[in-house]
Amino acid sequence: MDYILSILQGIVQGLTEFLPVSSSGHLNIFQHFFGITENNLFFNVMLHVGTLVSVCAFYHKLIWRLIKAVFGMIKDIFTGKFSFRNMDDDRNMVMMLIIGLLPLFLLFVPIGNDMKIKDLADLFSGDAKYFIITGISLLLTSGLLTAGIIMNKRREQLIASGKVQAKERYTVVDALTVGCVQVVAAIFPGLSRSGSTLAAGQARGISKQNALDYTFILAIPSILAAAVLELFDALSAEGGLSVDIGPVIVGMVTAAIVGYLSIALFKWLLKTDKTYIFVIYTAIAGVAVTIISIIELVTGKTVAFIG
Repeated sequence: MDYILSILQGIVQGLTEFLPVSSSGHLNIFQHFFGITENNLFFNVMLHVGTLVSVCAFYHKLIWRLIKAVFGMIKDIFTGKFSFRNMDDDRNMVMMLIIGLLPLFLLFVPIGNDMKIKDLADLFSGDAKYFIITGISLLLTSGLLTAGIIMNKRREQLIASGKVQAKERYTVVDALTVGCVQVVAAIFPGLSRSGSTLAAGQARGISKQNALDYTFILAIPSILAAAVLELFDALSAEGGLSVDIGPVIVGMVTAAIVGYLSIALFKWLLKTDKTYIFVIYTAIAGVAVTIISIIELVTGKTVAFIG
């Protein structure tokens, strides 16, 4: 893999990991059209590490507060002072993050043929005959984003009229809902994790900025877990990983820098009510990928720029 392709994939990963357009879907599209088939798994792991660095850097102040909240909770538990009902905002987020991660264990449920649910993600993104799933999933992402925008506007109107109060904190049901949606997004390339979990939060009545912050913080353990699992798979599949480390590092650093900028961009677009841009984009991309995949299935030939 040369440095140019590494940089391009780093840009794709950094932009799409946090923008609601699906990083797995776009990496699948990029690798599909450029005929990239070698060492994908390990390289994808390192790209995920790059985006993990970016979200930790962007939210370092909040992360530090949450870490202190964890130690404070542990102290209170051992001294008998802990109260689930009387937690402050930071402790509430810690608990809701833990609860929101619980549905991820569903990914390890066996489904036959020595496969687990999580293995469907590799199957759908690694086999060209399933490329159509990426297109359909992008269309679903567009629909979810549209639903999120509509629900958020309706709730803002109800809050302005005094009919309901603003909901700033997650409940157990909210966290489990978002966690289950995240599991589904982890399976289908093209179904945006950030977009679908944001829409789920808004559907539960959470304010859009708080829903976005929860989505990004929830991404930290999720990305870390995915990177560890993919690394184990890469080690077993490639027998020691004989890769050129230079392009890997370049791709990872590129993903980290672009990822940091994409988080800032998404927060600004959400604040200024411009997320409809992603609705349009994912709809167009979904239609294009679906049409191309149908043509490939009919002709038996893969559309690729190189390879």
